[in-house]
Amino acid sequence: MNTPFRHLLSAFGLLSAFALSAQAADTARPDSIRIAVPDLSAGSKPSAGGVVDVLRDQQLLEKEFAKDGIRIEWRFFKGAGPVVNEALANGQADFAYLGDLAAIIGKANGLDTRVLSAGVRGVKSYLGVVPGSGIHSLHDLKGKRVAVFRGTANQLSFASALASQGLSERELKVINLDFNAANAALAAKQIDATWGLSSLLSLRERGLVELPVNSRDLEGAGSIQSVLLGTGEFIRQHPDLVQRLVNAQQQAVQWLRNEHNRDAYIELVASTANWPRSILSDDLAQEDLAHYFDPRLDAEFVGLLQQGVDLAAKERLIRRGFQVSEWIEPRFLDAALQQARAVQAVR
Repeated sequence: MNTPFRHLLSAFGLLSAFALSAQAADTARPDSIRIAVPDLSAGSKPSAGGVVDVLRDQQLLEKEFAKDGIRIEWRFFKGAGPVVNEALANGQADFAYLGDLAAIIGKANGLDTRVLSAGVRGVKSYLGVVPGSGIHSLHDLKGKRVAVFRGTANQLSFASALASQGLSERELKVINLDFNAANAALAAKQIDATWGLSSLLSLRERGLVELPVNSRDLEGAGSIQSVLLGTGEFIRQHPDLVQRLVNAQQQAVQWLRNEHNRDAYIELVASTANWPRSILSDDLAQEDLAHYFDPRLDAEFVGLLQQGVDLAAKERLIRRGFQVSEWIEPRFLDAALQQARAVQAVR
Protein backbone atom coordinates (compact mmCIF):
# COMPACT_ATOMS: atom_id res chain seq x y z
CA MET A 1 0.00 0.00 0.00
CA ASN A 2 1.48 3.34 -1.03
CA THR A 3 2.10 6.05 1.53
CA PRO A 4 -0.48 8.60 0.29
CA PHE A 5 -3.21 5.93 0.38
CA ARG A 6 -2.21 4.95 3.93
CA HIS A 7 -2.44 8.60 4.95
CA LEU A 8 -5.85 8.86 3.34
CA LEU A 9 -7.11 5.82 5.25
CA SER A 10 -5.63 7.20 8.46
CA ALA A 11 -7.35 10.53 7.95
CA PHE A 12 -10.61 8.76 7.13
CA GLY A 13 -10.25 6.72 10.33
CA LEU A 14 -9.77 9.86 12.41
CA LEU A 15 -12.79 11.54 10.82
CA SER A 16 -14.87 8.44 11.49
CA ALA A 17 -13.72 8.39 15.10
CA PHE A 18 -14.63 12.06 15.54
CA ALA A 19 -18.05 11.45 13.94
CA LEU A 20 -18.75 8.49 16.21
CA SER A 21 -17.61 10.49 19.22
CA ALA A 22 -19.91 13.37 18.31
CA GLN A 23 -22.78 10.96 17.72
CA ALA A 24 -22.18 9.34 21.12
CA ALA A 25 -22.16 12.77 22.78
CA ASP A 26 -25.48 13.64 21.09
CA THR A 27 -26.95 10.32 22.20
CA ALA A 28 -25.82 10.91 25.76
CA ARG A 29 -27.33 14.40 25.85
CA PRO A 30 -30.57 14.24 27.89
CA ASP A 31 -33.99 14.96 26.39
CA SER A 32 -34.94 16.92 29.47
CA ILE A 33 -33.56 18.56 32.60
CA ARG A 34 -35.67 17.72 35.64
CA ILE A 35 -35.83 20.22 38.50
CA ALA A 36 -37.53 19.32 41.80
CA VAL A 37 -38.99 22.09 43.96
CA PRO A 38 -41.17 22.26 47.10
CA ASP A 39 -44.54 23.81 46.25
CA LEU A 40 -45.27 26.67 48.66
CA SER A 41 -48.32 27.95 46.81
CA ALA A 42 -51.63 28.61 48.52
CA GLY A 43 -53.48 28.29 45.21
CA SER A 44 -53.79 26.01 42.20
CA LYS A 45 -50.63 27.23 40.44
CA PRO A 46 -47.30 25.94 41.81
CA SER A 47 -44.87 28.43 43.31
CA ALA A 48 -41.66 28.41 45.31
CA GLY A 49 -40.97 32.15 45.31
CA GLY A 50 -37.48 33.53 44.79
CA VAL A 51 -35.38 32.58 41.80
CA VAL A 52 -37.68 29.70 40.80
CA ASP A 53 -40.67 31.94 40.13
CA VAL A 54 -38.53 34.41 38.18
CA LEU A 55 -36.90 31.66 36.10
CA ARG A 56 -40.30 30.24 35.20
CA ASP A 57 -41.95 33.60 34.55
CA GLN A 58 -39.16 34.74 32.23
CA GLN A 59 -38.70 31.25 30.71
CA LEU A 60 -34.92 31.67 31.07
CA LEU A 61 -34.04 27.98 31.21
CA GLU A 62 -36.49 27.05 28.49
CA LYS A 63 -34.99 29.66 26.17
CA GLU A 64 -31.43 28.59 26.98
CA PHE A 65 -31.96 24.93 26.12
CA ALA A 66 -34.59 25.19 23.36
CA LYS A 67 -31.92 25.23 20.64
CA ASP A 68 -30.75 21.81 21.82
CA GLY A 69 -34.24 20.35 21.98
CA ILE A 70 -33.86 19.86 25.75
CA ARG A 71 -37.06 20.31 27.75
CA ILE A 72 -37.15 21.82 31.22
CA GLU A 73 -39.36 19.78 33.52
CA TRP A 74 -40.35 21.60 36.71
CA ARG A 75 -41.54 19.09 39.29
CA PHE A 76 -43.30 20.66 42.27
CA PHE A 77 -43.99 18.68 45.44
CA LYS A 78 -46.47 19.62 48.16
CA GLY A 79 -44.62 17.26 50.49
CA ALA A 80 -41.69 19.70 50.43
CA GLY A 81 -38.14 18.62 51.26
CA PRO A 82 -38.68 14.97 52.23
CA VAL A 83 -40.50 14.22 48.95
CA VAL A 84 -37.92 16.13 46.91
CA ASN A 85 -35.22 13.99 48.53
CA GLU A 86 -37.17 10.88 47.50
CA ALA A 87 -37.24 12.14 43.92
CA LEU A 88 -33.47 12.69 44.01
CA ALA A 89 -32.87 9.26 45.55
CA ASN A 90 -35.04 7.56 42.90
CA GLY A 91 -33.27 9.29 40.00
CA GLN A 92 -36.34 11.39 39.16
CA ALA A 93 -34.61 14.78 39.36
CA ASP A 94 -31.30 16.25 38.18
CA PHE A 95 -31.46 19.46 40.21
CA ALA A 96 -33.40 20.71 43.23
CA TYR A 97 -34.09 23.98 44.98
CA LEU A 98 -34.25 23.07 48.65
CA GLY A 99 -34.24 24.55 52.13
CA ASP A 100 -31.20 23.85 54.25
CA LEU A 101 -32.38 20.95 56.44
CA ALA A 102 -33.81 18.80 53.65
CA ALA A 103 -30.62 19.30 51.64
CA ILE A 104 -28.52 18.43 54.71
CA ILE A 105 -30.58 15.33 55.51
CA GLY A 106 -30.27 14.11 51.94
CA LYS A 107 -26.51 14.54 51.94
CA ALA A 108 -26.14 12.94 55.38
CA ASN A 109 -28.20 9.95 54.20
CA GLY A 110 -25.90 9.37 51.25
CA LEU A 111 -27.52 11.29 48.39
CA ASP A 112 -24.88 12.21 45.81
CA THR A 113 -25.57 15.94 45.60
CA ARG A 114 -23.49 19.09 45.29
CA VAL A 115 -24.40 22.63 46.34
CA LEU A 116 -24.13 24.77 43.21
CA SER A 117 -25.28 28.12 44.59
CA ALA A 118 -27.09 29.83 47.43
CA GLY A 119 -30.78 30.31 46.73
CA VAL A 120 -31.78 32.77 49.43
CA ARG A 121 -30.29 33.57 52.80
CA GLY A 122 -31.93 34.69 56.03
CA VAL A 123 -35.59 33.88 55.28
CA LYS A 124 -37.59 35.15 58.25
CA SER A 125 -39.52 32.72 60.46
CA TYR A 126 -42.30 33.62 62.89
CA LEU A 127 -43.75 32.27 66.11
CA GLY A 128 -47.53 32.26 65.76
CA VAL A 129 -49.63 31.84 68.91
CA VAL A 130 -53.30 31.82 69.85
CA PRO A 131 -54.41 35.37 70.78
CA GLY A 132 -54.55 35.88 74.53
CA SER A 133 -52.54 32.71 75.20
CA GLY A 134 -50.01 34.54 77.32
CA ILE A 135 -47.15 33.27 75.14
CA HIS A 136 -44.78 36.19 74.64
CA SER A 137 -41.43 34.43 74.19
CA LEU A 138 -39.97 31.07 73.28
CA HIS A 139 -39.55 30.30 76.98
CA ASP A 140 -43.34 30.45 77.35
CA LEU A 141 -43.63 27.46 75.00
CA LYS A 142 -42.52 24.94 77.65
CA GLY A 143 -45.08 22.15 77.80
CA LYS A 144 -47.17 23.71 75.01
CA ARG A 145 -48.44 22.08 71.80
CA VAL A 146 -46.34 23.51 68.98
CA ALA A 147 -46.68 22.56 65.29
CA VAL A 148 -43.48 22.20 63.24
CA PHE A 149 -43.03 20.81 59.71
CA ARG A 150 -40.55 18.01 60.42
CA GLY A 151 -37.90 17.03 57.90
CA THR A 152 -37.91 20.49 56.33
CA ALA A 153 -35.95 23.69 56.87
CA ASN A 154 -38.74 24.72 59.24
CA GLN A 155 -37.64 22.11 61.80
CA LEU A 156 -33.99 23.17 61.70
CA SER A 157 -35.05 26.81 61.87
CA PHE A 158 -37.09 26.12 65.01
CA ALA A 159 -34.25 24.14 66.59
CA SER A 160 -31.93 27.08 65.92
CA ALA A 161 -34.38 29.57 67.45
CA LEU A 162 -34.83 27.41 70.55
CA ALA A 163 -31.07 26.83 70.94
CA SER A 164 -30.49 30.59 70.88
CA GLN A 165 -32.60 30.77 74.05
CA GLY A 166 -31.10 27.69 75.71
CA LEU A 167 -34.13 25.55 74.88
CA SER A 168 -34.80 22.36 72.89
CA GLU A 169 -37.79 20.56 71.37
CA ARG A 170 -37.73 18.04 74.21
CA GLU A 171 -39.21 20.68 76.53
CA LEU A 172 -42.27 21.11 74.28
CA LYS A 173 -45.06 18.98 72.83
CA VAL A 174 -44.07 19.16 69.16
CA ILE A 175 -46.63 18.10 66.55
CA ASN A 176 -45.65 17.42 62.92
CA LEU A 177 -47.88 19.45 60.57
CA ASP A 178 -47.23 21.10 57.22
CA PHE A 179 -47.64 24.87 57.00
CA ASN A 180 -51.26 24.91 55.79
CA ALA A 181 -52.38 22.32 58.36
CA ALA A 182 -50.51 24.13 61.15
CA ASN A 183 -52.09 27.47 60.27
CA ALA A 184 -55.55 25.89 60.20
CA ALA A 185 -54.98 24.15 63.55
CA LEU A 186 -53.75 27.37 65.12
CA ALA A 187 -56.70 29.36 63.81
CA ALA A 188 -59.02 26.69 65.24
CA LYS A 189 -57.12 26.79 68.57
CA GLN A 190 -56.30 23.08 68.34
CA ILE A 191 -52.65 23.87 69.11
CA ASP A 192 -51.00 26.57 71.17
CA ALA A 193 -48.40 27.76 68.68
CA THR A 194 -46.60 27.13 65.44
CA TRP A 195 -43.23 28.16 63.99
CA GLY A 196 -43.82 29.16 60.40
CA LEU A 197 -43.28 31.52 57.50
CA SER A 198 -44.85 34.71 56.20
CA SER A 199 -48.25 33.04 55.59
CA LEU A 200 -48.83 33.60 59.32
CA LEU A 201 -49.06 37.32 58.57
CA SER A 202 -52.40 36.77 56.84
CA LEU A 203 -53.79 35.14 59.98
CA ARG A 204 -52.58 38.07 62.03
CA GLU A 205 -54.39 40.48 59.69
CA ARG A 206 -57.61 38.59 60.46
CA GLY A 207 -56.96 38.63 64.20
CA LEU A 208 -56.53 34.86 64.40
CA VAL A 209 -52.95 34.79 65.68
CA GLU A 210 -50.38 36.89 67.46
CA LEU A 211 -46.75 36.96 66.31
CA PRO A 212 -44.69 37.78 69.41
CA VAL A 213 -41.28 36.63 68.07
CA ASN A 214 -39.52 36.24 64.73
CA SER A 215 -36.01 35.28 63.69
CA ARG A 216 -34.99 38.90 63.18
CA ASP A 217 -35.77 39.51 66.88
CA LEU A 218 -33.38 36.63 67.62
CA GLU A 219 -30.56 38.25 65.61
CA GLY A 220 -30.98 35.77 62.77
CA ALA A 221 -31.33 32.59 64.83
CA GLY A 222 -34.19 30.63 63.28
CA SER A 223 -33.78 32.07 59.79
CA ILE A 224 -33.73 29.73 56.78
CA GLN A 225 -31.27 29.33 53.93
CA SER A 226 -31.95 27.60 50.63
CA VAL A 227 -29.67 26.12 47.98
CA LEU A 228 -29.54 24.91 44.40
CA LEU A 229 -28.44 21.28 44.34
CA GLY A 230 -27.21 19.24 41.40
CA THR A 231 -26.82 15.49 41.38
CA GLY A 232 -23.28 14.19 41.17
CA GLU A 233 -24.18 11.97 38.20
CA PHE A 234 -25.57 14.84 36.12
CA ILE A 235 -22.64 17.10 36.97
CA ARG A 236 -20.13 14.44 35.94
CA GLN A 237 -21.93 13.57 32.70
CA HIS A 238 -22.99 17.05 31.58
CA PRO A 239 -20.80 19.78 33.10
CA ASP A 240 -21.47 22.00 30.07
CA LEU A 241 -25.24 21.87 30.69
CA VAL A 242 -24.74 22.59 34.38
CA GLN A 243 -22.72 25.66 33.47
CA ARG A 244 -25.38 26.90 31.10
CA LEU A 245 -28.10 26.36 33.70
CA VAL A 246 -26.17 28.30 36.35
CA ASN A 247 -25.44 31.05 33.81
CA ALA A 248 -29.16 31.34 33.02
CA GLN A 249 -30.04 31.34 36.71
CA GLN A 250 -27.69 34.27 37.19
CA GLN A 251 -29.92 36.38 34.92
CA ALA A 252 -32.82 35.79 37.29
CA VAL A 253 -30.62 36.49 40.32
CA GLN A 254 -29.47 39.83 38.89
CA TRP A 255 -33.10 40.79 38.30
CA LEU A 256 -34.06 39.79 41.85
CA ARG A 257 -31.21 41.73 43.47
CA ASN A 258 -32.19 44.96 41.71
CA GLU A 259 -34.24 47.08 44.12
CA HIS A 260 -36.10 48.60 41.17
CA ASN A 261 -37.75 45.20 40.70
CA ARG A 262 -38.96 44.80 44.30
CA ASP A 263 -42.60 45.66 43.55
CA ALA A 264 -42.59 43.57 40.37
CA TYR A 265 -41.21 40.59 42.28
CA ILE A 266 -43.81 40.92 45.04
CA GLU A 267 -46.55 41.15 42.40
CA LEU A 268 -45.17 38.07 40.61
CA VAL A 269 -45.13 35.86 43.70
CA ALA A 270 -48.48 37.18 44.95
CA SER A 271 -50.17 36.30 41.66
CA THR A 272 -48.37 32.96 41.23
CA ALA A 273 -48.66 31.67 44.80
CA ASN A 274 -52.05 33.28 45.53
CA TRP A 275 -50.69 35.10 48.55
CA PRO A 276 -51.89 38.58 49.61
CA ARG A 277 -49.50 41.19 48.26
CA SER A 278 -49.37 42.94 51.64
CA ILE A 279 -47.94 39.82 53.30
CA LEU A 280 -45.01 39.59 50.92
CA SER A 281 -44.41 43.31 51.14
CA ASP A 282 -44.36 43.24 54.95
CA ASP A 283 -42.15 40.15 55.06
CA LEU A 284 -39.54 41.70 52.75
CA ALA A 285 -39.82 45.26 54.05
CA GLN A 286 -36.56 45.17 56.02
CA GLU A 287 -34.63 42.93 53.65
CA ASP A 288 -31.74 44.10 51.49
CA LEU A 289 -32.55 42.19 48.31
CA ALA A 290 -28.94 42.29 47.09
CA HIS A 291 -27.95 40.35 50.21
CA TYR A 292 -31.13 38.29 50.50
CA PHE A 293 -30.68 36.79 47.02
CA ASP A 294 -26.86 36.74 47.00
CA PRO A 295 -25.99 33.46 45.21
CA ARG A 296 -22.36 33.27 46.31
CA LEU A 297 -21.05 30.31 48.27
CA ASP A 298 -19.02 32.73 50.37
CA ALA A 299 -17.67 32.25 53.89
CA GLU A 300 -20.85 33.67 55.44
CA PHE A 301 -23.19 31.29 53.60
CA VAL A 302 -20.95 28.25 54.01
CA GLY A 303 -20.72 29.10 57.72
CA LEU A 304 -24.53 29.21 58.01
CA LEU A 305 -24.80 25.82 56.30
CA GLN A 306 -22.13 24.37 58.59
CA GLN A 307 -23.97 25.68 61.65
CA GLY A 308 -27.06 23.94 60.29
CA VAL A 309 -25.21 20.65 59.82
CA ASP A 310 -23.71 20.82 63.31
CA LEU A 311 -27.07 21.65 64.92
CA ALA A 312 -28.86 18.92 62.97
CA ALA A 313 -26.30 16.40 64.25
CA LYS A 314 -26.61 17.69 67.82
CA GLU A 315 -30.41 17.48 67.72
CA ARG A 316 -30.18 14.01 66.13
CA LEU A 317 -31.95 15.11 62.96
CA ILE A 318 -29.08 13.39 61.13
CA ARG A 319 -26.88 10.52 62.34
CA ARG A 320 -23.58 12.33 61.87
CA GLY A 321 -22.33 15.66 60.65
CA PHE A 322 -20.08 16.43 57.70
CA GLN A 323 -17.99 19.26 56.29
CA VAL A 324 -19.91 21.66 54.06
CA SER A 325 -16.63 22.67 52.41
CA GLU A 326 -16.55 19.20 50.84
CA TRP A 327 -20.18 19.47 49.67
CA ILE A 328 -20.11 22.75 47.79
CA GLU A 329 -19.21 22.96 44.09
CA PRO A 330 -18.53 26.67 43.43
CA ARG A 331 -16.80 26.43 40.03
CA PHE A 332 -19.98 26.83 37.96
CA LEU A 333 -21.20 29.85 39.90
CA ASP A 334 -17.72 31.39 39.88
CA ALA A 335 -17.65 31.11 36.08
CA ALA A 336 -21.18 32.54 35.81
CA LEU A 337 -20.28 35.52 38.00
CA GLN A 338 -17.10 36.11 36.01
CA GLN A 339 -19.10 36.09 32.77
CA ALA A 340 -21.68 38.49 34.25
CA ARG A 341 -18.90 40.89 35.31
CA ALA A 342 -17.40 40.76 31.84
CA VAL A 343 -20.77 41.61 30.27
CA GLN A 344 -21.22 44.52 32.69
CA ALA A 345 -17.75 45.82 31.86
CA VAL A 346 -18.57 45.87 28.15
CA ARG A 347 -21.77 47.80 28.81
